[in-house]
Amino acid sequence: MRAVVQRVTEAFVEVEGEEVGRIGLGLLVLLGEGQKDTVEDAHYLARKIVSLRIFQDEAGKMNRSLKEVGGEVLLVSQFTLYADTRKGNRPSFIKAAPPDVGKRLYEAAIEAFLQQGVHVETGIYGAHMRVHLVNDGPVTLLLDSEERLRPR
Repeated sequence: MRAVVQRVTEAFVEVEGEEVGRIGLGLLVLLGEGQKDTVEDAHYLARKIVSLRIFQDEAGKMNRSLKEVGGEVLLVSQFTLYADTRKGNRPSFIKAAPPDVGKRLYEAAIEAFLQQGVHVETGIYGAHMRVHLVNDGPVTLLLDSEERLRPR
C-alpha cells in the first residue's frame, strides 16, 4: 500500500461539484491499494501516519504527531499511485488492486485511523474527485507498506 502524506492547514474534496469531505489542520492522505496488499498493510500505514512527528513544536521543530496537535485526516483513494511508467508514455495500472479489493482495503484504512482516535473525512471511492489543499511547509512524504519488510 502506498501513501502520499501532505501536512495541511486545510483540505477538502469535491465530487460532481459537491463537497464530500473537509478537514482543518491535519494530513491529506492519498492512498493507493496494490494487488499484493492486505488489511495489515492498511493498519501499518495508519499507525505509521498517525505517529509521524511532522508537526511543529514550540521551538519550530517537526516534533509532534497528528494526535498531539489534534489533527484530522482526509483520506482519498488514488489507484494511480501504482502507475508503472517504465514502458512508453501511457501508464500501466496492472499492479493496482482490482476495484472490489481496493475498496475493501480503503475501508480497512478508514477503520484503522478511527481505531487510533483520529477524525477521518473521505472522498468517494472510485469517483472522479477534485482535491483542494493548503500544504503547510510544504511537507509531503511518500510511504510504502512494503518498506517495513526490507532490512535497513
